[in-house]
Amino acid sequence: KSLKLESYISLTNFKRQLSEQLTDHCSCTQPIYRAGSISTLDSLDFARYSDDGNRESDERVAVLEFELRKAKETIQALRTNLTQAAESDTQERNKNYSSHPETQEPIRPLEKRALNFLVNEYLLKNEYKLSAITFSDENDDQDFELWDDVGLNIPKPPDLLQIYRNCGSALPSPRNTVDVAVGVESGELTGNYITQKSDLLQQQQTEVVEELEYQISLLNEEKQSLADYIKKLQSEIQSLRRTVPPPPHDQGSQPNPPSSSTTPQPPLDNGQYLDIRVASEPDNPPTESNPPTQTISNPTHTSSQPHAKLKSRGTVVFDQPNRKLSPAFQQALLSFCKMSADSRLGAEVSRIADNEESVMLMLGRCLPHIVPNVLLAKREELIPLILCTACLHPEPKERDQLLHILFNLIKRPDDEQRQMILTGCVAFARHVGPTRVETELLPQCWEQINHKYPERRLLVAEACGALAPYLPKEIRSSLVLSMLQQMLAEDKADMVREAVVKSLAIIMGYIDDPDKYSQGFELMLLSLGDPSERVVSAIHQVFIPAFAAWTTELGNLQTTLIPSLLARIEKLLKQGEHGLDEHKLHMFLSALQSLIPPLFSVVIQNAPFTHRVNLQGDIPPIEGRKHTDTIGDHHTHTPDSLSSLSSLPQLIDIVGRINVASTTCVHEFSRFFWRLCRTFGKIFTNTKVKPQFQEILRLSEENVDALTGNGILTKATVPIYATGVLTCYNQDEDRKLLVGFLEDVMTTLSLSHAPLDSLKASFVELGANPVYHELLLTVLWYGVVHTSALVRCTAARMFELLVKGVNETLVAQRVVPALITLSSDPEISVRISTIPAFGTIMETVTQKELLERVKMQLASFLEDPQYQDQHSLHMEIIRTFGRVGPNAEPRFRDEFVLPHLHKLALGNNVQATESKRIDIATQLFEAYSALSCCFISEELMVNHFLPGLRCLRTDMEQLSPEHEVILSSMIKEGEIKVENRGIGQAEGSVSIAASLVGEDAKTKFLSKMGQLTTSGAMLANVFQRKK
Repeated sequence: KSLKLESYISLTNFKRQLSEQLTDHCSCTQPIYRAGSISTLDSLDFARYSDDGNRESDERVAVLEFELRKAKETIQALRTNLTQAAESDTQERNKNYSSHPETQEPIRPLEKRALNFLVNEYLLKNEYKLSAITFSDENDDQDFELWDDVGLNIPKPPDLLQIYRNCGSALPSPRNTVDVAVGVESGELTGNYITQKSDLLQQQQTEVVEELEYQISLLNEEKQSLADYIKKLQSEIQSLRRTVPPPPHDQGSQPNPPSSSTTPQPPLDNGQYLDIRVASEPDNPPTESNPPTQTISNPTHTSSQPHAKLKSRGTVVFDQPNRKLSPAFQQALLSFCKMSADSRLGAEVSRIADNEESVMLMLGRCLPHIVPNVLLAKREELIPLILCTACLHPEPKERDQLLHILFNLIKRPDDEQRQMILTGCVAFARHVGPTRVETELLPQCWEQINHKYPERRLLVAEACGALAPYLPKEIRSSLVLSMLQQMLAEDKADMVREAVVKSLAIIMGYIDDPDKYSQGFELMLLSLGDPSERVVSAIHQVFIPAFAAWTTELGNLQTTLIPSLLARIEKLLKQGEHGLDEHKLHMFLSALQSLIPPLFSVVIQNAPFTHRVNLQGDIPPIEGRKHTDTIGDHHTHTPDSLSSLSSLPQLIDIVGRINVASTTCVHEFSRFFWRLCRTFGKIFTNTKVKPQFQEILRLSEENVDALTGNGILTKATVPIYATGVLTCYNQDEDRKLLVGFLEDVMTTLSLSHAPLDSLKASFVELGANPVYHELLLTVLWYGVVHTSALVRCTAARMFELLVKGVNETLVAQRVVPALITLSSDPEISVRISTIPAFGTIMETVTQKELLERVKMQLASFLEDPQYQDQHSLHMEIIRTFGRVGPNAEPRFRDEFVLPHLHKLALGNNVQATESKRIDIATQLFEAYSALSCCFISEELMVNHFLPGLRCLRTDMEQLSPEHEVILSSMIKEGEIKVENRGIGQAEGSVSIAASLVGEDAKTKFLSKMGQLTTSGAMLANVFQRKK
């Protein structure tokens, strides 16, 4: 209170000093024209005063008067607060507060302001900003930012949260206190003081008694709740004992007499837990004659031992000190050993399970609290505990919760963690049987079938396959199959669908319902059409073998499955006359290829020699040639054993209807026949496959329709037979047969003037494998030295296909000499046929000597006077330049291609024959279009490229006006490039405006290009990147 008065006095002194300063200031300035006592900032009229020194002094006086008025208001408010505080302090000192709410007095102003400040502080700390703003507006007479506004010399109390937490105990003093003791003479104490002291002691004792009574009431409530919980547990124990009869136990294992079993059961939970008694228990006080004991169980008894038998076992006696201590003092000493049995964990710790069932119940209660507090990386260590508890726990609800924890144990389990969980699931299934697997494990899988994390869905897919052997067969072929089918059709993650396919394969290995065959076939087709390579690989490696094994048992492999795939291939070929769906064809053919091993096993099982086979020791691996030699030997005697191959003529007929230009189809069928022949062996190939092909491929001119090209030698049968059947075995006689077949085909097609597509397809397919390069060169050399010019022309054109895949050594040693030989052939058509091959060499080879030889040969074609009037030769050269120019060496393009194109364009201006002139002009246009995207130096642009374009424009003005517009755009763009380069060299940079004009010219040029309907082969090269 003294400090409050001091604050009041200090404010009074501040008022006095402020008044003195105001008076002194007014005396030293010029007289003012308004009364200072009534002048305020609001009443000052600055317009009435001049700008001399009067205005500054008047403003100063007004400010001081405003501050004085505010100080007076503050002093008045503080005087009121101090008066009220003094009154409240006097009342509080002489009055004992009542604990009853109905007798409390109304709130005082000081208390209201203090509570307002605490409430505002609580709102701000807990992010109730809008509420704090509203609260502050409703109490605008109080400053919530300064505690001193509540009252002077009043200590700030704790915040509301601290007050709430300490409401049951006395608040700590904000000041540091020190306990001291003083002594006085008894004579110095007055009677009034002694009376006050006794009253104070009585008041303190009353408060202690009230506090103890409150604690006793809390303990009684807790005791009552624990007693109710114990009764509930005892009722559950009794119900479980009635449902599970106790097994007979050994009488000799009981150390106590039978009479002890008649003792009444105590009310504690001793049926499940050991009864740990301490000295503080009222029913067994520890004395010297009755020491504390602990009842323990005999380990030889089972978990269903009755409680009475448990209590009759021996006790453990602890050594007692030879002391005379009162039980109360001993209890007080032991109370300093702080133990907590009030919490959930304390209750579990204080009760030790004594049998298997108690352990399971304890684990079922504790594991849900343990799992969330274990690191994710180490949670798999809990899998054994969870599984063991889930297996043995008596409550279905608790088991379901534990299995739910197992499947949600790890947020995104990796491969190793999923394998551990699956191992546990399989162990659980083996232990509990199919019924509980269906009712307890499968629901967990079903719940997570659409989980947001793919790792969890992957766990479900893998679990369906791992649990398949342990499920009831009805569930396996219905619910699980439907779950996997749904995931295969809807899941977006590749790894999940891959796992689904593998699990479906396991289902197919255990399914025994023939009605599910059609569903399995649809699942196979659905998986084969999956866009992911991982899923398709899994279907070939796992699902198709398992599905084929089942269909073999059903007898449907050779009668239903393979014919179904062949029928789909035929339907696809009929529908694809205008455009074949190569992806679906690949899908069906790959499935047929994966069915070859199961088909081979069917043939082996039905072979006539199986009854004579006597396997001893380890079974050797299947090798096609050893075992199928016997198949080939006995095929005339065992028509039934090869009935599964009755579809071979149908396959060969399908091959004849394939478009030979489709390299994908040719490759897929070639691989299928290669795999078929390799699996069934060489004798089978020679006796069953080759004769059927040879019967169709009669190598004679009568078998080729030169007019329509519909002969069998022009179909895909030729490349598929050459690459899929004749290359299966690589012995000398096999290679000779392949060489002879290709030579005969080349000769027959050439002499018949038939299309060479089938021969080209054979060279492309075989040329992809370096092993056959020497063989193909041998075939072509046969054509080089052939007597017929038609055959030599064909050989020259085949070199173009072979050059790209052959190494440069073979090109230098075998290809170029052969082409040089053909380039000097008496027939001009043969010489012309070598030009594309020479161009391909310029495009692919890097050896300078080799390039110079080819360059010299091409130069001879262009500069030799005997070729000046050879229209076909010029056409072939221009076409070759347009094809290889963008990808050829820049030096060859700059020094050879562009100058000669310029000469050809210039010569075409004087061409008298209009048809020849338009042919050359068209080819030149395509060549220049392809070369326009290459980098051309300024010199070449000025000397050759632009002059050649101008010559070509001269031809197109008369022959093709639409081409002339594009050529004008190209010429304009080239001129702009030349101008920009000149400006760039002078200024060091390229003009942005000129580049924009160039871009505009390029845009016009490309738009005109899109309007043309001329040959697109050369125009496509415009947009090829230079290699």
